[in-house]
Amino acid sequence: MLVIISMVMMIGVLLLGVNSFVKLKVRNKIINVEDTCELEDVDCIIVLGAAVKNGNTPSRMLSDRLDKSLEVYKTGCTSKILVSGDHGDKYYNEVGVMKNYLIDEGVESSNIFMDHAGFSTYDTMYRAKNIFKAKKVVIVTQQYHLYRALYIAEKLGIEAYGVSALDVRYAGQTKRDIREFLAIDKDFVKVIFKPEAAIMGEEIPIDGDGDVTNDVEAQPVGDTTK
Repeated sequence: MLVIISMVMMIGVLLLGVNSFVKLKVRNKIINVEDTCELEDVDCIIVLGAAVKNGNTPSRMLSDRLDKSLEVYKTGCTSKILVSGDHGDKYYNEVGVMKNYLIDEGVESSNIFMDHAGFSTYDTMYRAKNIFKAKKVVIVTQQYHLYRALYIAEKLGIEAYGVSALDVRYAGQTKRDIREFLAIDKDFVKVIFKPEAAIMGEEIPIDGDGDVTNDVEAQPVGDTTK
């Protein structure tokens, strides 16, 4: 019994150590909206997907991300926005909802790229670099999620900065915090090996026309945990 307890404690210490390391490694890359206007040659703002309701309405968490991305967009640091999320089913389309939201707020459709295969944070960052050819980005999500996104981006060779969306205690946040704790450890290992995203495809350079990404449906394979 003591051996089992000791092993469990060692595993717990290891997981906690990895989480602490990741957060310390990227915490200086989390900046305020106002600071983004000082960045040069930013390829795009990446907005990470979250749940949508009734097929066409962003959840509170997602709308907070989108609103913050609009604040960043208005600083003029870049003219391009990459919305990345789950569109693995024709009846569930996070990125379509995200793009429509931004268009309704005045962003030109051609400036919004949709990553229909952003089934996980890792996939989003891998595809941002290898499909959309982004080299320097500003990532927008809630802060608890931002550390992992920034760490993955850095390890994949993207110069990334993060802006935290409104960080409140959303419904089910404790469950999300636990899940994120474990996901940091999972992706810490994953970026060592750098496997391809679940779905790849042809290159779509972010400096082009975002409307070429309209009306695409992707089908996930493999690990699709966000």
